[in-house]
Amino acid sequence: QTTTTTTTTSQTFFFPFNSTTMIARTARLATNWVQKLGPRASSSVIGGSSSVTTTTTASTSHHHHHPNRPTRRHLNVASLPSDLIGNTPLLDLDKILKQHGIDNGSKLYGKLESLSPCSSVKDRIGRSMIEQAEKDGLITPGETVLVEPTSGNTGIALAFIARERGYRCILTMPETMSIERRMMLLALGCEVVLTPKETAVPGALAKAHEIVDSLDGKGYMLQQFENPANPKVHRETTGPEIWNDTDGQLDILVSGVGTGGSVSGIAQYIKGKAEFDCPPLQPNLHVVAVEPMEQMLITEAMGGEKQGPQGPHKIQGIGAGLVPKNLDLTMIDQVVPVHSDWASSMCHDLWMIGLPVGVSAGAIVAASCQVLQQDENAGKMAVCIIPSFGERYFTHPMFADIKSQAEGLTKQPLPEPFDNTDYGFATPRG
Repeated sequence: QTTTTTTTTSQTFFFPFNSTTMIARTARLATNWVQKLGPRASSSVIGGSSSVTTTTTASTSHHHHHPNRPTRRHLNVASLPSDLIGNTPLLDLDKILKQHGIDNGSKLYGKLESLSPCSSVKDRIGRSMIEQAEKDGLITPGETVLVEPTSGNTGIALAFIARERGYRCILTMPETMSIERRMMLLALGCEVVLTPKETAVPGALAKAHEIVDSLDGKGYMLQQFENPANPKVHRETTGPEIWNDTDGQLDILVSGVGTGGSVSGIAQYIKGKAEFDCPPLQPNLHVVAVEPMEQMLITEAMGGEKQGPQGPHKIQGIGAGLVPKNLDLTMIDQVVPVHSDWASSMCHDLWMIGLPVGVSAGAIVAASCQVLQQDENAGKMAVCIIPSFGERYFTHPMFADIKSQAEGLTKQPLPEPFDNTDYGFATPRG
């Protein structure tokens, strides 16, 4: 049923000019606004000195007005690109589980770090390490030269924050890193030094030390593999975000290991670590570390045995060729090795559900499926980290066929009335 009521609402407005015309115009606007809001029109518009009284006729049908409808709007604006880091969403990956025959009531949610401003989880540590070094008085914008060995995305995060805050930045990385990553760094004004692929990250690290030594005290290396500000930011942000977004119901965490910061910091926050004043929220959380099958150093460090040939792999961002100091092995319950080919295959599957991700996400989701298909994990909830966006990897071998297909596309003739001889075709119809 619809009833008609008459409401008198007093509104206060700010008038920039003391003008009869302006007052009349504002009164009309006020009348229109009150008519829109009906009997719930607010009398709390903040402003200056004039009072406008209006009488309106409004419908009070339940479907016309929401009782909690806001009467004021607030701007939600970030002041710096780095202010957009964090608070990434979880995405239900049930479609992937079903595609891989996992239908045991388990749940898999992906933490989309790929939606960060520079498209990777490393944005968090780029900001964290630079801010901590500034706070400690170790670096100064415009004076310090930041030097870092990186497998790519940390470099992009550092280049992004360095550009935002006024630092010169030199990055060393293995020659296997994709051309997209190199272009991104150069476009951000960074200097890039490539090192032999055979030496992996240790070679890039040695080169970075050499560069710092040549800078007469102006160079500073943030050392992502051992900088405590790396896992710290995951204890303070990523861990709480996952805990809150799952309402504390997660049973399993699956993360790749590059520097070890993500898996260590998140696990420390949720499992609890007295050293960092983290009370145990879910001490039984099952933490899974993912590494390339071709480079099983974490498995070895945990007392396990390597499987198959060991050497270079194709999963950019994990398997750095060392066991990083930032990796808290006491937090790890299981290490799952994933072959580069499996990672590429799962990465393709993720693209095919409309989720463009990097090859490390393929490895992590493949490991998640392995874990969730085990009988003891039926009905359990797992969260896996999706570290980076997929567009950065188009020169990776997994996209070779797509690249050939794209390069092989040719233009097609147009319908009448177009004359296709004007566009290089042999006949008017092509």
